[in-house]
Amino acid sequence: MVKLIAYPLTVIYFLCFGLTLVIFHPIQWFCFNVFGYKAHKISVDALQFFLIRCLNVLGTRITFNNPHSISTEHSLIVVSNHQSMYDISPIMWYMRKHHIKFVSKKELGKGIPSVSYNLRHGGSVLIDRKNPRQAIVAISKFSKYIASTNRAAVIFPEGTRSKDGAPKKFQNKGLITLFKGIPNAYVVPITINNSWKLLRYGKFPMGIGVHVKFKVHSPIKIDTFADPQELANLVEKTITEDIQY
Repeated sequence: MVKLIAYPLTVIYFLCFGLTLVIFHPIQWFCFNVFGYKAHKISVDALQFFLIRCLNVLGTRITFNNPHSISTEHSLIVVSNHQSMYDISPIMWYMRKHHIKFVSKKELGKGIPSVSYNLRHGGSVLIDRKNPRQAIVAISKFSKYIASTNRAAVIFPEGTRSKDGAPKKFQNKGLITLFKGIPNAYVVPITINNSWKLLRYGKFPMGIGVHVKFKVHSPIKIDTFADPQELANLVEKTITEDIQY
């Protein structure tokens, strides 16, 4: 019965989701090309708000638990497990004051209204996962941008999303490159639970009535660790210990 109800709700959701992306694409273009970064940032934040509201059509609830007062005067490296594309908007919205930027696969840089435009023009970095050398060079350059602007880099070290919530082994080369490139930054681990349930039936229909939970862990000063691999291991342990699957 639940799955049956999910079909019409998913159709409504896709209509709302697609319309939101289409509407905000020209808004982003106008803001970026006429008024510059600050206006573009406001438009991107508004986009995330409405994308989250679209999920409410499916009965989705989102809890973003962040009890920490994280300064905007330092660069951040936000590290999280990855369960679905629906991990992204809540992180961008609830941590918007930190100017969230992503380490993203290059395939997302074209073909998706609003999303691709923001990845190309909003400060994120697009990497070729099949070309490790290009990826490391791009992330190294990206780290300099994050360091110079005191913004926040988000990376999902699993590489691909977990389809059942069970964490995949972290691939830490990109993460360690960020550590080395921004040694005075803070790393902020985040644990995501239940996001995968939105895709429990596949892409259609979507899961309904899902309670997606985000837990922000205590920030860690990177330069307090002499060994980047030791820090990477600690971050992975911190995140995965709180995953429920």
